[in-house]
Amino acid sequence: MFQDITLLIWGAFFSIIGWGFFSYGRKQQAIIPLSSGIGLFVFPYFVSNVYWLVSIGVALILIPFFIKT
Repeated sequence: MFQDITLLIWGAFFSIIGWGFFSYGRKQQAIIPLSSGIGLFVFPYFVSNVYWLVSIGVALILIPFFIKT
């Protein structure tokens, strides 16, 4: 029960950040933030472990800061 609520909250958090990356990438026509935003939208549907969810989410958030095009 507790893990389900935690997954829901983390998924919503990463989706909100993904929306920001997606909007920025679309306006600036930058493929890295755009694809990272799409990844942040989609991946919570496929991950059922809280630790993996947070790890993948943080990695997707950090990708645009380290990969510049």
